[in-house]
Amino acid sequence: MRALLLFNPKATSTNRRTRDVLVRALGAAVELSVEETGYRGHAALLAAAAREKGFDAIAVLGGDGTINEAVNGMMNGDRQARPALIVIPGGSANVFARSLGLPNNPVEATGAVLEAIREGRRRTLSLGQASWDDGALQNSDEGFHTGLEGSNSRYFTFCAGLGYDAEVVRAVEGLRGAGYKASPHRYIHTALRHYFMTDRHHPALRLERPDKRPVDGIFMAIISNTAPWTYAGHRPINPTPWAGFDTGLDLLGLRRMGVVAMLRLVRQIVGEQVGLPKGGHLVQLHDESEFTFRARRPMAFQLDGDYLGEREQVTFRSVPAALQVLV
Repeated sequence: MRALLLFNPKATSTNRRTRDVLVRALGAAVELSVEETGYRGHAALLAAAAREKGFDAIAVLGGDGTINEAVNGMMNGDRQARPALIVIPGGSANVFARSLGLPNNPVEATGAVLEAIREGRRRTLSLGQASWDDGALQNSDEGFHTGLEGSNSRYFTFCAGLGYDAEVVRAVEGLRGAGYKASPHRYIHTALRHYFMTDRHHPALRLERPDKRPVDGIFMAIISNTAPWTYAGHRPINPTPWAGFDTGLDLLGLRRMGVVAMLRLVRQIVGEQVGLPKGGHLVQLHDESEFTFRARRPMAFQLDGDYLGEREQVTFRSVPAALQVLV
């Protein structure tokens, strides 16, 4: 097997010594080339080049953002020529890797991956895809699109969001840019602080589905391709517990964001969950192939925990059997 390893040198939970150990371990199992990412969007360029060169697999040592970029680089072109993905968690949350059942420790995860390579184990996953009009993009980080210029759609592996959760992602990215570590405590603190800054009185989102009546009055939307949505340390956060890599997209929309409503929701979604959250103010969808959100004002937007600016219209689609992962 011919594989390319992409690693983010700024990954939160690895250092040079750990990377060297992992490179030697993978190199003993496959014909391995190694590339270091240098800027946002670089992983997409490197993954696309590896696909064009006929690599059998692309391994990513990094966080959810680096994995998302690599997947988007892999997805263009002929499905039959698409490499398999190898995931080694190196970020702060590692939601995608943990959703696959991999250990959160990069050394332990590498051991699991090597076992999958030896046994030829592959899992086929669906992806989500978000599409938007270029004219609806405002206040975006221009550097984010390096390597993805001209694109008005993007794949996501585990989640997307419009509204409050994307505002929190934007704030944490700003803190990371200032040199602060993106720890679970920082996410929680930022979420609490921004709750009192977000607009909790004027809902802007409308949900539209083919052949269905639209739903107005939505403040924020969580779109999931798997469960859990994210983690607070070791505890999963599960607003869409029925979501999975073998089904379509799930949605939780909030039509109220008062203190009582939010506290009741938080109690229902923290930890391992089986049943759906309950509440007349919740908008919930399961196993959907496509839906669109339109907004009366620009709304913060994120995919896989990366902020993508503000948008007024986004269409979400499920892409079945899109990606093979060695796991």
